Amino acid sequence: MKVPKRLQPLVDDGMVDEVLYQLMSGKEAQVYVVRCAGHTRCAKVFKEASKRSFKQAVEYQEGRKVRNSRRARAMSKKTRYGQKEQEEAWLNAEVDALYRLAAAGVRVPEPLGFVDGVLLMELVADDEGKAAPRLGDVTLSPEQARDYHHRVIREVVRMLAAGLIHGDLSEFNVLVDAAGPVIIDLPQAVNASGNNNAQRMLERDVDNMRRYFGRFAPDLLNTDYGKEIWALYESGNLHPHSKLTGCFEHDDTLANVGELMDIIDAAKAEERERQERIRDADED
Repeated sequence: MKVPKRLQPLVDDGMVDEVLYQLMSGKEAQVYVVRCAGHTRCAKVFKEASKRSFKQAVEYQEGRKVRNSRRARAMSKKTRYGQKEQEEAWLNAEVDALYRLAAAGVRVPEPLGFVDGVLLMELVADDEGKAAPRLGDVTLSPEQARDYHHRVIREVVRMLAAGLIHGDLSEFNVLVDAAGPVIIDLPQAVNASGNNNAQRMLERDVDNMRRYFGRFAPDLLNTDYGKEIWALYESGNLHPHSKLTGCFEHDDTLANVGELMDIIDAAKAEERERQERIRDADED
């Protein structure tokens, strides 16, 4: 096929020998199957910000660290440079997540390089060497559904133990090869320790998987792995091989509203005093 404009520099530099075909076009990228040094690979071409339908939601970006303080300041502003830096950080997020998760033993496509907004990575293939199907395109027996659900939950645990949450996990972001599920599409990966939405996103990811696999094995609908996993993580007891039960005891203890309001009022008073001290210092 004709070489897409965004892939031409990689062809010119010898990183890509041939573009075989377009595999898919999604909300944030187009994926091509390419030939590199005799191997069949994937090339994920990220769309420009103005052409993406998936917005860089603040809830996903919270907690992402930028090492360069100048870049961090620029990203907080709406200047052209700041927007460019924010865009670059967004694109690098998936690359960083893939390397981090692959090192942690999570089943993700192996990243092979990132050049000019193009991510080269392993092609997750079926037994015939063709691109593996998405989980949502596979019909499962109850036994397969339980097995794959167990495997996906183990991957979620490994991800969280490595400090990350997928943030958009569904049957459309999981491929199935001969060895089982492979997690893909990580540009919105969430920093578990630095994001106030982390627990909600983890539970949403797990619940999405419960509902999907529950179509084939209804007994899975009675599980509650999300809250159990988060409780272990929050207590510092989560590790890649943590034993899970799928059960979680909800705290039915009624909150002491009066005591809670007293704490809130005290915090507000403390903040007012802090602001007054700042104003007094400025006036001096």
